[in-house]
Amino acid sequence: MGRLIRGLAAEGNLRVLAVESTDIVEEARRRHGLSETPTAALGRALTGGVLLAYLLSKTPKERIALHFQGDGPMGGPVVEAAPDGLVRGYVKNPTVELPLRPDGKLNVGGVVGRGSLKVARALNNGELYESSLELVSGEIAEDLVHYLWQSEQIPSALLLGVRVHGQGEVQVAGGVVIQVMPGCPDEVIGRLEANLAGQLSVTDLLLSRGLEGTVQALMQGLDYDPTDLAAVGFSQGHIPVRFGCRCTRERAMASLVYFSSQEREEMIAEDGGAEVVCHWCGHKYRITPEEIRSLPLSEAESREIPKA
Repeated sequence: MGRLIRGLAAEGNLRVLAVESTDIVEEARRRHGLSETPTAALGRALTGGVLLAYLLSKTPKERIALHFQGDGPMGGPVVEAAPDGLVRGYVKNPTVELPLRPDGKLNVGGVVGRGSLKVARALNNGELYESSLELVSGEIAEDLVHYLWQSEQIPSALLLGVRVHGQGEVQVAGGVVIQVMPGCPDEVIGRLEANLAGQLSVTDLLLSRGLEGTVQALMQGLDYDPTDLAAVGFSQGHIPVRFGCRCTRERAMASLVYFSSQEREEMIAEDGGAEVVCHWCGHKYRITPEEIRSLPLSEAESREIPKA
């Protein structure tokens, strides 16, 4: 379970959201069998997706989807997040690795590659807004900041980090987004830039100071005022977020409707049924022969059956 906090600073001129997402990224790593660099790439995208969902959404039923369409060997990441606290995501090639960057860090930009970022926002009224823009670096944070400015006209600072250790387990993950409100004084922006330039990485801050301490360090001298989340129904003082999928057994079975009756019988004869794997979360659904035979015929086959 991850947790998100929020607040204002500099007399309301800065809006701040921060999330500690270690458990979320570790769950994604475990479910998808990710190696180190895909863990970092998907982890940053999951964390960024959570922050954007709470930054941009107006109701809990809205969703935001991020699709990094680069030419790198990993494919993705693809993420969906919503302000109901659920986030999910995947990459196509979960174990791809490249040599470390010259600075010794994981080469996230290399495995993502050059290409575009597609962002889809599903609103509460059913409308879908989509936008696409060129990737800046493939390093995730820079690309999401570029999206916020180009598509949403929101000047922002975004810090994302994932650190792995041991056998690739996630040691810490999290992120902070700071939105500069219209009319923000130049001296506030200058102080914010100095704070960001003078701090450790977000993963170092999270390890040494925790989530609240990380925000306090970044907001030093800017009079940060945390939102009282207990007053809006979150008695623990933070908003819980977690890796969670919307897949169901019924949806898994529905995916088999597009196979012909002959193909379905071949599944039963060769495999004793069918196994449907959700690409979002890796969950495997074993569909029995009886369930397969209970499915309706495809539309094409239905038209071929003569009516009495």
